[in-house]
Amino acid sequence: MEIGVFIPIGNNGWLISSTSPQYTPSFDLNKEIVLRAEKYGFDFALSMIKLRGFGGKSRHWDDNLESFTLMAGLASITSRIQLYATVAVLTMPPPLTARMAMTIDSISHGRFGVNLVTGWQKAEYDQMGLWPGDEHFKSRYEMLSEYATVMDELWLAGKSDLKGKFYTMNDCRLGPLPSRKIPLICAGTSDAGIDFASRFCAYNFCGGAGGINDPRDCADAVTRLTAANNAAGSSTKALALTMVIADETDEAAMAKWEHYKAGVDHEALAWTRSQAGADKNAAANSTAGRIRDREALPNHGCKLIGSYATVARLLDEMSTIGGLSGVMLTFDDFVIGVEQFGQRIQPLMKSRRNLAKAA
Repeated sequence: MEIGVFIPIGNNGWLISSTSPQYTPSFDLNKEIVLRAEKYGFDFALSMIKLRGFGGKSRHWDDNLESFTLMAGLASITSRIQLYATVAVLTMPPPLTARMAMTIDSISHGRFGVNLVTGWQKAEYDQMGLWPGDEHFKSRYEMLSEYATVMDELWLAGKSDLKGKFYTMNDCRLGPLPSRKIPLICAGTSDAGIDFASRFCAYNFCGGAGGINDPRDCADAVTRLTAANNAAGSSTKALALTMVIADETDEAAMAKWEHYKAGVDHEALAWTRSQAGADKNAAANSTAGRIRDREALPNHGCKLIGSYATVARLLDEMSTIGGLSGVMLTFDDFVIGVEQFGQRIQPLMKSRRNLAKAA
């Protein structure tokens, strides 16, 4: 099973709480995390892009680095781990994203890919005058299909003449060509998102109900992706997104989670719900739909909380889901969490036994 890390490009990572570990993003912090991940045999590291935070007492994601420049820096100091940057497609024309990705492909010697986000938080783009109007909610995957087509044409042939609804290329050129067709990732959860992933992406993140210690949380989404692959004749791989909160005992780890819950930032959560509510037609299984309907918790994704042995066992159980290729991990404290995974969790995992020995 592949293991990746969703690095903390935004302040305080993936816990919307004032009692969770508080930290400001920096290159040095992410450098330390990725170098440790590479040492322990992690397969990939991915950074998101967030252009406006949620505010509240915790100022959640009010401080953020930029994804492509961060990953370019990390590409220059790593040697094996795969690296993925994220583009908010409303902010960047596809030929420029393609050229930036080609450049980091050169820096990394073929270890770079691109994560695509269509944008669900209107305030991120409206603050810059880039919001195209609420019709974007309905047409965003149609737009994303054109976006990906332009990049694929440039990476493979160095030229695009696409004449679409959203983009018009007039003998658009790119050179030199990257070392490979740069892989694309997305996190499609709605039917339209999963259909897009099956046609254009190497990987898709598959989420579930966001429970605690349910190793099959993502199984239904993986099944939906498999069905879309079969219909498209493609082979997009499924990745789960999972938070790990670990300690010596199950009780100590769960006490951490209860402490983080006590500081949940209700104001920040209310902001996200108000933004998600702008998409009046959002499907229940879409990103906006999930945010709109969720309860007040510091984290709403899948969470594995327990002793090192418990987390290792649950990850091994997750690896048995048919069609699941890997897991991207977040941690409550990233430096400590990556170290715990490399030293205490991975050596106990049957699904990572060979890599654990090598690390």
